[in-house]
Amino acid sequence: MRDAVSTQARARRSRRGKSKAGRDAAPGQNLHLRVPFITRGIPTYDLLSDEALSRIEATADRILAEIGIVLRDDAEAMRLYREAGAKVTELGGESWNLKFEPGLLREILKTAPERFTQHARNPANTVEIGGDAMVFAPAYGSPFVMDLDQGRRYGTIADFENFVKLAQSSPWLHHSGGTICEPTDVAVNKRHLDMVYAHMRYSDRAFLGSVTAPERAADNIEMCRILFGAEFVDQNCVIMGNFNTTSPLVLDGVTSAGIRTYAAAGQGSIHLPFLLGGAVSPLTMAGSVAQALAESMASCALTQLVRPGAPAVLAAFLSSMSLRSGSPTFGTPEPALGSLVMGQLARRLKLPLRCAGNFSTSKRPDGQAMQQAMMSMMSAVQGGVNFVLHTAGFADGLLSMSYEKFMLDCDMAGALHAYLKGIEVNEDTLGFDALAQYGPGEHLFGTDHTLRHYQTAYWDSGMNDDQPFESWSEQGEIDSAQRANARWKETLNRFEAPPLDPAIDGALRDYIAQKKAAVPDAWY
Repeated sequence: MRDAVSTQARARRSRRGKSKAGRDAAPGQNLHLRVPFITRGIPTYDLLSDEALSRIEATADRILAEIGIVLRDDAEAMRLYREAGAKVTELGGESWNLKFEPGLLREILKTAPERFTQHARNPANTVEIGGDAMVFAPAYGSPFVMDLDQGRRYGTIADFENFVKLAQSSPWLHHSGGTICEPTDVAVNKRHLDMVYAHMRYSDRAFLGSVTAPERAADNIEMCRILFGAEFVDQNCVIMGNFNTTSPLVLDGVTSAGIRTYAAAGQGSIHLPFLLGGAVSPLTMAGSVAQALAESMASCALTQLVRPGAPAVLAAFLSSMSLRSGSPTFGTPEPALGSLVMGQLARRLKLPLRCAGNFSTSKRPDGQAMQQAMMSMMSAVQGGVNFVLHTAGFADGLLSMSYEKFMLDCDMAGALHAYLKGIEVNEDTLGFDALAQYGPGEHLFGTDHTLRHYQTAYWDSGMNDDQPFESWSEQGEIDSAQRANARWKETLNRFEAPPLDPAIDGALRDYIAQKKAAVPDAWY
């Protein structure tokens, strides 16, 4: 104990005498980790054996061949599937059962890129999706927002813009996301225009567009032609859509027509079964994974039937449920394991993967929120997921976007940048000279090795309070949620939108005004 105390005393004396550069270094900067997207520096964790993976793939094939996928209200998609070799049975009422022989969808998917580029209006923020690249984006789709001041309430376009600004301000997110929250004060048939404009105006990162109707998807693609230029859009991916199948085993016409709209324009699409174990998928995780693989493959394949080479992202949202109440549960261990397996399956298919995120059912930015979030997010990191849509803000079982959790999640994402970088082993990092310079019994604070590395050796949180208890208490005993509350307000207060050519901005505003004037408001 005496040795430990004496070491701490030497450390305190050394900290008082640190160089000016050390005293002036700002916390939470981590400049060496700021990148447009993460390039994985650690291996993926392969949970299952090849034999087990083959059994899951065989079950997915059996689902597709014996049970099939029901397609509704899209005769053109039915025609494309049938011409590609699907067995089509008419069910009546513009509804068909599609069955696929084992191997058929895998053959169709061979033209889908294993890795692709989604361009941002600022080329420095262009991202790669697939391979060893990992992209973090905000959470998506919540009808409510919440903060410590006003509690839970319906989201507005002002909230939507705030979250775009917060995402743009974070060095640990790479993508602006999509429907960060529902702006319920804008008509349903017009809000897609305002949402995508917010991404274009307040962010210079890549973003997602509307999927709620094919004509709305077309509107957003046309806005991209204004922003990027029509020729550039025709030759490059600048927007993606996030499409959900209707589990179990249904692809509705709005979804399939939207997929066709993005694919025809050469734009990207994410193909996501949202599976609640025991409700719309088997209770056991192996069964849910097999179903997710079947549904996502069938959906992804449609892109290649429309335009071979169109970017497509395999995806799965795996969740458990409370068997006592029937309520969904998020951030639990079993879906985390399922995400690891989805990573293995995506690599075998040679497709990019969207899976997992900072999930939580907590209604506050508290310990439950962050414990559940880390359980789920680590499965994305370890499993080799390429696109993480729900990186920041997910609370209340995806019903709410939390301002405070958004800030806490972003800080966690920053720590994951350091984790994913891995450990570099060379003569310098082995640090022999750090021990040799002053010898046994002497602290290392003033060594040349420490001075070379002190700014980059460790992740430096922008949100944590790591000071002694006495200092924390004297300063008002502020907890992490309160710090996050102050931080999001500070961030918005100092936000400056990235420059946008006034002529392009004017053209976008004119387009939106014309589209809105052409149809009456619809609120459902």
